[in-house]
Amino acid sequence: MTLTSKRLLVLLVEDEFLLRMNAVEMIEEAGFDVVEAGNAAEAIAILESRSDIRVIFTDIQMPGSMDGLKLAAAVRGRWPPIKIIATSGRYVIREGDLPEGGVFLSKPYTSDRISIALRELTDA
Repeated sequence: MTLTSKRLLVLLVEDEFLLRMNAVEMIEEAGFDVVEAGNAAEAIAILESRSDIRVIFTDIQMPGSMDGLKLAAAVRGRWPPIKIIATSGRYVIREGDLPEGGVFLSKPYTSDRISIALRELTDA
């Protein structure tokens, strides 16, 4: 990757290492660059230090003081332009769980589903 890259940047928040590596590959294959965080606290620190993140792709169930739904709400409150994708293999999403415009992908997700969701959210 070069510094002149025009690919949009996605912040991936996933506590399970192997799932994170798999998702990184899928997001990159969809034509996006990726920054990784292992939990919500790391994600907030990254968001506070960067202004180029366009989408946050977060697992819902994570250890720590903030799960993916709380992270999504925090992102919408502090960084409203950032688009939100939340994912889970166990959580059943209800209306109102995600901020308006947020997208839910159930696990296991496919490269195609990630690509479509990212392109729809970013008009890429």
